[in-house]
Amino acid sequence: MGHDEQKVDEAVLALLFLTMFEEHGIARAWKNHDWDTLGRLHEKGLIGNPKNKNKSVTLTPAGIEQARECFEKLFARDTNHNHPRT
Repeated sequence: MGHDEQKVDEAVLALLFLTMFEEHGIARAWKNHDWDTLGRLHEKGLIGNPKNKNKSVTLTPAGIEQARECFEKLFARDTNHNHPRT
């Protein structure tokens, strides 16, 4: 089965946002995701190079912003689901 790499990248970026933490003023997230996807995110300038001995990867400022947007797009609770649209 084929898959849409852009959608996978967005999902992984959203999950990086979910596990993001700050260490010494640097945003980091656990990197236990598909290596090809992490490589694409690195090529896009959204995360630091995942090929290192650390168990986490750094997020760039652009990566943090895009990760937040992806997280909200994919996982935010719809607060208006009980209200009719007017």
